[in-house]
Amino acid sequence: MLPSIEQRLSLELVAKPPQIAAAIALLDEGATVPFISRYRKEATGGLTDTQLRLLEERLGYLRELEDRRAAIVTSIEEQGKMTPALLASIMQAEDKTRLEDLYLPFRKKRRTKAQIALEAGLEPLADALLANPTLQPEEEAGKYLKPAFATEQGDNPGVEDTKAALEGARQILMERFAEDAVLLQWLREYLLAHGMVESRIVKGKEEAGAKYADYFDYSEAINTIPSHRALAMFRGRREEILHVALRLDSEAERPKWDAPHNPCEARIAMQFGIRNQNRAADAWLSDTVRWTWRVKSFLHLETELMGALRKRAEAEAIDVFARNLKALLLAAPAGPRVTMGLDPGVRTGVKVAVVDATGKVMDTAVIYPHQPRNDWEGSLHVLEKLAEKYQVSLISIGNGTASRETDKLARDLIKLRPELKLTSIVVSEAGASVYSASEFASRELPDMDVSLRGAVSIARRLQDPLAELVKVDPKSIGVGQYQHDVAQTQLARSLDAVVEDCVNAVGVDVNTASSLLLERVSGLNSTVAQSIVAYRDMKGVFTSRGALRNVPRLGDKTFEQAAGFLRIMNGDNPLDASAVHPEAYPLVEKIIADLKQDIKSLIGNGDLLKSLNPARYTDEKYGIPTISDILGELEKPGRDPRPEFTTATFKEGVNEMKDLRPDMILEGVVTNVAAFGAFVDVGVHQDGLVHISALADKFVKDPHTVVKVGQIVKVKVVEIDEKRKRIALTMRLTDNAAQPASRDGMREQRINPKDNSARAQQKGAQKNGQKNEQKREPLANTAMAAAFAKLKR
Repeated sequence: MLPSIEQRLSLELVAKPPQIAAAIALLDEGATVPFISRYRKEATGGLTDTQLRLLEERLGYLRELEDRRAAIVTSIEEQGKMTPALLASIMQAEDKTRLEDLYLPFRKKRRTKAQIALEAGLEPLADALLANPTLQPEEEAGKYLKPAFATEQGDNPGVEDTKAALEGARQILMERFAEDAVLLQWLREYLLAHGMVESRIVKGKEEAGAKYADYFDYSEAINTIPSHRALAMFRGRREEILHVALRLDSEAERPKWDAPHNPCEARIAMQFGIRNQNRAADAWLSDTVRWTWRVKSFLHLETELMGALRKRAEAEAIDVFARNLKALLLAAPAGPRVTMGLDPGVRTGVKVAVVDATGKVMDTAVIYPHQPRNDWEGSLHVLEKLAEKYQVSLISIGNGTASRETDKLARDLIKLRPELKLTSIVVSEAGASVYSASEFASRELPDMDVSLRGAVSIARRLQDPLAELVKVDPKSIGVGQYQHDVAQTQLARSLDAVVEDCVNAVGVDVNTASSLLLERVSGLNSTVAQSIVAYRDMKGVFTSRGALRNVPRLGDKTFEQAAGFLRIMNGDNPLDASAVHPEAYPLVEKIIADLKQDIKSLIGNGDLLKSLNPARYTDEKYGIPTISDILGELEKPGRDPRPEFTTATFKEGVNEMKDLRPDMILEGVVTNVAAFGAFVDVGVHQDGLVHISALADKFVKDPHTVVKVGQIVKVKVVEIDEKRKRIALTMRLTDNAAQPASRDGMREQRINPKDNSARAQQKGAQKNGQKNEQKREPLANTAMAAAFAKLKR
């Protein structure tokens, strides 16, 4: 028998069985991953949120496996075909693939040629030729001829001639060979080790498929092909540009049918004792083996392994997206400061919105500093009056079309009025247009023009990226890789988990949070989140966590899951502004009594808190991990895990691609990280690519180990291609500029052409709404298209 689910998970997660059992029990009770990882450390032995997410996913898979195992056993027993050996094999199957291999001969299937041959009584012929190859096939087949006739069950096709008899016998053997579980596993492993994914151009599609030029005649091992290349080929096949297939490496340069007997055919023959010794039936049996491989086993395994490759590639792409999204959501906030948001535009003008420290809109305007009006002075005057009137501290500028020109306008304002102490920052406006056209934005800003909502979002995302970006579908934020080519349900589940983890890691001010932010809090859903906002609007701000119990639909279980992540700033109890869970307040009171201090004098008293021994306060409910967390919170209550706010300084005079020169060293912001490198905004409206080979002076397997979204980096310009809008960058600042092209970079560029600007797409959504936005090429892919260039490996 296999180990239990708990034991298998224990091995996979390198954790003790009691930790796994406790985590499973908590999940089954409805506890969320953030709650378990933060407030149930004693029960789980300190399992991290990453471990718990993996446990949650694997638990679902293993439970489905056990359900399927039980269903298969029942099905075979009902057929009366179960044997002790078969039952033992089924009970030892470690995954769904092995389980389905064992079930294959017993699966209910449509009426196959083999079944028809069995009905015609040809199984003895097949057995005789397999057991005794000295028999003459045609002579032996002649014994089984019979005319067709009708029965109560239906027409019996009969056996008209020896050719039909031999064909029927062959079909019986082919199905038998192809359904042998041990053999099938060997063939699978061999094909996985020696299979090549091959792509060819569809005849006549050379011009239409120019972006796939590197895949017109391409092959790579199935077990080493990177996810982005696999997804590129699958996209080419879906667009009917490429033929994509699997073949054995031993069949290179030869048509499949004309290839010599390969190792897989040899293995099938060996499994059933078939050897070519020039006996009467040897040639017939050898052809049966070949037909089995070509028509049955290979086609089955090609479908399975190519499906597994796609699944693996999608999982890696989803992982890239999730890691980028996490870095973006946990980017440093500028904090509660009055902010002016500028959504750049040329013909339609620059949209302006001023929000107060809490994100509330105070004023809006539209200015026209750029062509065709060129009202620079008038625009400066409008911004000056707004900044002075509302005591603006920050100017947040979207990085779309005319962003550098608009940034220059802001810098002119700073020079004109230095006493206002303004600071301007260019921020990513990815997803701003999706938010502008969303139903939530219509409710949040009902009387505001769609175009102005984007400026509000740009201002707020500088104040608090997390609070603003949760209002946008994660797939629209533009930090993914082939996000529209992967399983959307799995992608959504993964991204939702990232958002949930990020929101709960930071905590939420219950008196200022939007319903969309609140519904990401552990234990809350959309209905409860809206109830909290409605109750807040009707009754006023919450003064304690306990008051949350008065909210309709917020029961005890929900309160337990959510309370520790909800903050009450300046409330009745200082602990309500911390991550200390209300259930632990008695423990804090015990510490206070022991120290003869009041809570206000204890909070923030680092020297005193560090001098305490957590073991002194342990009991059957609270262990050292929880007590250490509580003492840490008391030292720095409500501390934000996000980094300090910093900004990149774009080089003066470098506003467009034409201003770039090889070997120029620039500061920029990482906007996206893919499996093949990182994209960096250097302030010229086109993100440049730092290929994975140019990220560091050492070998880099995973770009995420070197850079993350939002990171400020220094790069050197390697090459500029204005015509194709590609910029090649390197983070190896000692590299020389003129270097050979990276095939990976060129390949990706061809596959992701489309619009050169993801930001231009964002603008269009303000006119066409969210529906049209979703139809466009994925934002990340167009961002890739904007930046690829030549680099040396």
